[in-house]
Amino acid sequence: MGMTLAEAILSRKAGRPVKPGEIVLVDLDFMMGQDGTSPLAIKVFREMGGTKVFDPSKIALVIDHSSPSPNHGVSQLHDMMRKFARETGVILYDIGEGVCHQLLPERGHVVPGDVVIGADSHTCTYGALGAFATGVGSTDLAAAMISGKTWFRVPETIKITLNGNLPKGVFAKDIFLEIARLLTADGATYKALEYHGNTISQLSMDARFTIANMAIEVGAKVGLFVPDEISIEYARKHSSRNFEPVFPEKDAVYENEIEVKVDSLGPRVAAPHTVDNVKPIEELEGVPVQQAFIGTCTNGRLEDLEIAARILSGKKVHPDTRLIVAPASKMVLKEAIKRGIVETLLDAGAVFVTPGCGACVGTHNGVPADGENVISTANRNFKGRMGNPNAFIYLASPATVAASAIEGRITDPRKYL
Repeated sequence: MGMTLAEAILSRKAGRPVKPGEIVLVDLDFMMGQDGTSPLAIKVFREMGGTKVFDPSKIALVIDHSSPSPNHGVSQLHDMMRKFARETGVILYDIGEGVCHQLLPERGHVVPGDVVIGADSHTCTYGALGAFATGVGSTDLAAAMISGKTWFRVPETIKITLNGNLPKGVFAKDIFLEIARLLTADGATYKALEYHGNTISQLSMDARFTIANMAIEVGAKVGLFVPDEISIEYARKHSSRNFEPVFPEKDAVYENEIEVKVDSLGPRVAAPHTVDNVKPIEELEGVPVQQAFIGTCTNGRLEDLEIAARILSGKKVHPDTRLIVAPASKMVLKEAIKRGIVETLLDAGAVFVTPGCGACVGTHNGVPADGENVISTANRNFKGRMGNPNAFIYLASPATVAASAIEGRITDPRKYL
């Protein structure tokens, strides 16, 4: 029996064939912590007797969740991270550099075939490059910073085939929301998702990062795209590292297989308070929204801002609605300025915040009021996600969010495309 992509990557790292259910200890190619998880990892690192890290060039600390700091307590945690970076030589991305899951691929830290961990659940984003990338706890990160290794149980794999041409108004976010509806929020717990199908060649890397990012929203350990010319070229452009992509075998055995006929999809929206509470936009059109948010590690990339600008060009945000935009990185912001995207969005009435997580995490930068509805390009909509358990969060594509900002209510973006 052949190996799936997840099995093939872990087999290469383990130096022997592996199968689902096995425990393997593997060397790590890169690891990351953000400002919500790194302080505990640093504390545990010290408690474990750590004095130096195994390889400072393979570790990054990113200040992105509460960036800039919203209060004194967070400032102390940021200070701890900066001091640790100076002491150990690990890479530090300070305030304004961007979201960790944009920075690692963008700065060339992840390439196809890698095994990567991050003390953040959306580390699965890098699966878009064909890397086995997954979130871990702060204690696991601390141990890995010392040893350069970690253990995994080899996951079973669900094959997801995306077939058909993308219809007008349908984007990567809509595709994954449909997957979430089909699998449910815990339907792939500790599984690997492996993407196939003729739709994939139509998806940019920005779009693939969106889909891979949300694997954890159905409980998956990783969400893997098979490397192709597009992802390999992206890695070569962004990284100077030599790499050898890994591929699944033709006779790979999958635990389950599902097909999504993309050409029959329309825009999708996840209604409060679960990511799998997904409905066709026709069922939610007209719901008033007081805040619209474009950004996050899911949909704050250049393509996302460009889609929103295309819809908002020459138009205005509804007077009863706030539109907040958080570019995924400083590089994304600079390119968006160069292309006139920022000016278009500002002219429409958008407000920009520091490149980073922005309103998603709920510590600052856009906490909604009681009873308010928010339409967001983020990945989660459970109670309190944006800082207020008495608000209601709807998840959608940048196109749907932009169209909804114009009308002040959930709106089908196809009329503006």
